Amino acid sequence: MEVLGFIWNYGVMFLVVLTILVFVHEMGHFLVARRNGVRVEVFSIGFGPEIIGRTDRLGTRWKFSLIPLGGYVKMFGDAGAASTPGTGLDRMTPAQRAVSFHHKRVGQRMAIVAAGPAANFLFAILALAFMFMVYGQPYTPPVVREILPEGAAAEAGMKPGDRIVSMDGRETPRFEDVLGVIVMNPGRTVSMVVERVEAEGAEPKRLELTVTPRAEKMEDRFGNIHTIGRLGVMRGNDEYRRQTPLTAIWEAGKETVRLTEGTLDAVWQMALGMRSTNELGGPIRIAQMSGQVAQTGFVTMIWFVAVLSINLGLINLFPIPMLDGGHLLYYAVEAVRGRPLGERAQEYGFRVGLALVLTLMVFATWNDLVQLRVVDFVKGVLS
Repeated sequence: MEVLGFIWNYGVMFLVVLTILVFVHEMGHFLVARRNGVRVEVFSIGFGPEIIGRTDRLGTRWKFSLIPLGGYVKMFGDAGAASTPGTGLDRMTPAQRAVSFHHKRVGQRMAIVAAGPAANFLFAILALAFMFMVYGQPYTPPVVREILPEGAAAEAGMKPGDRIVSMDGRETPRFEDVLGVIVMNPGRTVSMVVERVEAEGAEPKRLELTVTPRAEKMEDRFGNIHTIGRLGVMRGNDEYRRQTPLTAIWEAGKETVRLTEGTLDAVWQMALGMRSTNELGGPIRIAQMSGQVAQTGFVTMIWFVAVLSINLGLINLFPIPMLDGGHLLYYAVEAVRGRPLGERAQEYGFRVGLALVLTLMVFATWNDLVQLRVVDFVKGVLS
């Protein structure tokens, strides 16, 4: 029974979340391909042998495949799921060329490829907007209620009642915006502007300060260890404001940009050695988090799915062959040169891209096993 409970709590919810995000991503490719007159031969959730499927009236095979870690859209002219050019492209008839992906203009091909990540970002915006309308948006005034002794804020000269106007040149209308900067910059000096009322009834004065968030290790609800920045203040009570549809979409767009910037900052800090790569998680950790988030409530689940959708769209834009970003890089080179790269160059590029993707997956999965103490368990059994 414990095994069945584990599979339900983690495996099933992980597959549900992953299926939704993969479907959204591939639907972006599919819709823009159809819009540009490309014949789509296969729309698959998963890889490998087909489990179940059907063919629509336009000849597209919609199917679920055995290995549920991803998906693909195969267009007419593709050699396979990676969208590499197939053989015989130069022998196609005019009618076949008209519906072939690889015979479309470079701008059309770039639009089709970019549509997948774009769909993930759009889905995140709609999910967050729905949450802001139904449940409300976190909106705590950026006013300091208490200064903790010997913290970063006390060292910077902050006082209770200070309203934080901006950090690093970014306006901070909510305390959540302040946290977005502080958490991502442990040990790095950040400039800030605060408004302070020196005496009762006086006009607030703006002061320019610098603060260096204290680096602290934090264990999240899933057992993952992160290095974050701490300001050393107490804020007011959390508030949630329900937004109108247009305001919710606007705020969701801004939140999506903030989350994207935070992810890129974390990746850059890992590349520079400022942040541990142990924070990088793979499918096992995502499965664990999916199950635990599903048990915390519908709102938390929406937030989690939105964040994963943003990350999926962002990762696919990295300029690595095999990913959408790699294809976009090839097409950008083609647009500049006036002709595509040679077949050999593309083949080597895809091989390198496959090696990078597989290496990243193995590394992330190893991190998962270490974080979940599986490695220690195996060592204990074997010793």
